[in-house]
Amino acid sequence: MIMKLEDIDITFDVQTDSRGKDPDYASATLRSYHQLLWSKRLPNGEMLALSSGKDCYLKGNGVFFGSDSITATFRNGRNRHYEEFRRAIPNHAEFEKDVLHRLYTVGGTIIFPQTDWSMNRARGCHPRICDRWDLTLECIRRFYIGETSPLEKAILESREFFEWFVDFKGYVDFFLLQDCVDEQYNVKFWLDTPLFASYPLPQDLESYLAWVNTQLEFAEKRGQRIKEYCVISE
Repeated sequence: MIMKLEDIDITFDVQTDSRGKDPDYASATLRSYHQLLWSKRLPNGEMLALSSGKDCYLKGNGVFFGSDSITATFRNGRNRHYEEFRRAIPNHAEFEKDVLHRLYTVGGTIIFPQTDWSMNRARGCHPRICDRWDLTLECIRRFYIGETSPLEKAILESREFFEWFVDFKGYVDFFLLQDCVDEQYNVKFWLDTPLFASYPLPQDLESYLAWVNTQLEFAEKRGQRIKEYCVISE
């Protein structure tokens, strides 16, 4: 069956067809969604035509791509306070199951080039980013205005890819990320910490819950943007 844009279900939990593995590489549905959504004309005027194969997740215009989750709950032990949060939240297992069900949708994912020091890997490993998407996006914004950032090495490894979008607005609009920025395309930060602090993660339950709720709101809004794009583009 050939999938079309109109077949994209913005509420589909991509954990469903991942067989207990990471949906970013194991969900065939998510891969099809990425291929459909981002195969379109780039801001530089070229067409991006994505294809999949046994040798790659997706490829297009000479670049290999992988999927990356925009959202993060810090279950992997990166947040030293996570166990405190887990114990403090009533019925935490059900809470987390519901949160992940709503975050693991196409609205909560994006694609990046696969390189030796990919954006996917770099944003998760860098101690001043710690997988935060808002900080990742700020690093991308700084690239377009010629400023340095903690993710500069990873961005420069994929310079050709980022140049496809001409400028930060082009990148944001292409990937339907408008809810991450204000009207002047300044990044809206999801957590009130000093910029690029050495430990930029929630340190109390209130800030953690605010972080989770902000991500849920973003995933829902971006899902709606994707749905509207699919209607317009069909």
